[in-house]
Amino acid sequence: MNDLKALESFGFTLPSPAYLVGAILFGIIGYAAYRYGKKTSLGYPKWIGVALMLYPYAISQTWLLYVVGCGLCIGLYTFRE
Repeated sequence: MNDLKALESFGFTLPSPAYLVGAILFGIIGYAAYRYGKKTSLGYPKWIGVALMLYPYAISQTWLLYVVGCGLCIGLYTFRE
């Protein structure tokens, strides 16, 4: 417990369960989109899938994770062929 308090004093905090669920969910969707884009040789699904898998590493706020993830999923749905 002291280790956790020491990390919090340096500015490190554990993510919330909602953040973890969102990161896993959008990562799975991104992996599926990447595999689909690679299988069909389409660039849009492949690169949107890569973005869905990697963007949770750059975003630390839960609400922003869901907004960007939903936006990328809408883009994936819009640019399907």
